[in-house]
Amino acid sequence: MAFQVGHKNQVRTEILAGITSFFAISYIIIVNPMILKDAGIPANLSVFATIFSSAIGCFIMGIWAKAPIVLTPGMGVNAFFTYTLVVGMHLTWQQAVAISFFSSFIYVGIAFTSLSERLSALIPASLKAGITVGIGLFLVVLGLEKAELIRSGGTQSLLALGDLSQATPLLALLGLTVTLVLYLRQTPGSFIVGIFLISGLAGIFKLVPQATTQITISQIRDYPQLLMQGDFSSLWTLKFGLAVFSMTMILVFESMGLLEGLLTDQQQFKRAFQASAVTTLLSGFLGTSPTVAAAESASGIESGGRTGITAFTAGTLFLGALFFIPLLRFVPQAAIAPVIIITGALMMMQVQAIDLQDFTEWFPAFLMIVLIPLTGSISTGLAFGFVFYPIVKWAGHKTRQLNWTLVGLAMLFLLELICNTFLM
Repeated sequence: MAFQVGHKNQVRTEILAGITSFFAISYIIIVNPMILKDAGIPANLSVFATIFSSAIGCFIMGIWAKAPIVLTPGMGVNAFFTYTLVVGMHLTWQQAVAISFFSSFIYVGIAFTSLSERLSALIPASLKAGITVGIGLFLVVLGLEKAELIRSGGTQSLLALGDLSQATPLLALLGLTVTLVLYLRQTPGSFIVGIFLISGLAGIFKLVPQATTQITISQIRDYPQLLMQGDFSSLWTLKFGLAVFSMTMILVFESMGLLEGLLTDQQQFKRAFQASAVTTLLSGFLGTSPTVAAAESASGIESGGRTGITAFTAGTLFLGALFFIPLLRFVPQAAIAPVIIITGALMMMQVQAIDLQDFTEWFPAFLMIVLIPLTGSISTGLAFGFVFYPIVKWAGHKTRQLNWTLVGLAMLFLLELICNTFLM
């Protein structure tokens, strides 16, 4: 195993960077099962899928790409899996797993051909950033709802402030404040510390009901119930095809945007993109939503991580986390919500990659950003952004900035919107 690190001090730096990245993203071990639980996947089993897919992804990234990137089930992608495919489209989680498999298979095909470089060069940065920002805002809304800080506004408004006299929103506000302070002061593992602190307070003072899910490491013997559970019975239906197209677009373009933004050495992009694609494919077999490059990898990179040792170290720690999963039974929604909110806000920082001075670049991204959370559908936001990009370029006499790839994708997304409207 060659990581191409030539000095002991650099090896030490890489290991410390891996530890930093792990603690920055370790909250996913708790948050991902809680989101997938809304899709019907048992949290006491999906926690194992989360750990194993993350560990395997980090090992593949470290060995194949030799890049300091942590791969985990993605925030935003898990929301698409749960709230768009299962809740919105009324699919079963087994059918959603099958959709993830097909989307990941296409993703692998793109990653291991010249299509990856072509798409990376031809898709504008504003659209790739718009996807990330829109998903980030979607997560913020989701976190606020789980914190009970917002609720339906009824007939008077779309949303309204929650009841701040209740324990859940008060705990969530405290958790948000504490976690923000820890994060801004660059405290290692700030997110996981915030989760444990609020969970502890909730348990000590019995402020909110504890989760009924009982999670112990002995339940790993039941984990095979999640393996290879994809339901392909709706394979040839229009709904299945539209869902595969939407998820593929999310996986490919969000991964491109994240990796291009994270990697300090762009020569690592091709293999890192391939490692991400392969891990995404494996995640479906393992029983979880697709994996993506974790934005929190930036913490390890900022700590000096430059090679695969960083990713390999994080993967090893994910496996070690198996012995601490019984703690998940004490984590209430009020402890999870602040992490979802802050993660969404961090994703929204990608708005800086959008040229706000050029309205033809800003407006399609703007449609993605507002429609993803307002419609509760990531695929709808993507469709409107891609469809309107060539329209505004044509209207603004900037057709030279278009290419046939963009026009083709716009037509496919337009067809998706038509099918969803009239045929679904």
